[in-house]
Amino acid sequence: MAITKTIEIPKIEVVGTWNVQVATDTLIKEDNVEISRSRHRHVLTPFLSTFTKDADGKITWVHTDTDISAEATEVQAVANAVWTDTVKTAYKTFVENQEVL
Repeated sequence: MAITKTIEIPKIEVVGTWNVQVATDTLIKEDNVEISRSRHRHVLTPFLSTFTKDADGKITWVHTDTDISAEATEVQAVANAVWTDTVKTAYKTFVENQEVL
């Protein structure tokens, strides 16, 4: 009786302009017959954006490139194709125009 676990990526979607949504299935098989499947989804954006606010209320933004090196090569390829300089600039503008409390 051999039990195996594999990971598959059945879907990579670009949602909106910059969101890369990834669906990952974990399959458990016994003697090559699937006995379990679970799905996980995660969304990637071009940057992790954080801010600081000084005493006068001035906001300073820091945009750190999202590390996609641990993602599957096909996910990296989609993200690299979608996240052009124009898209990255639009994302930064979008984030920086959100209301900050």
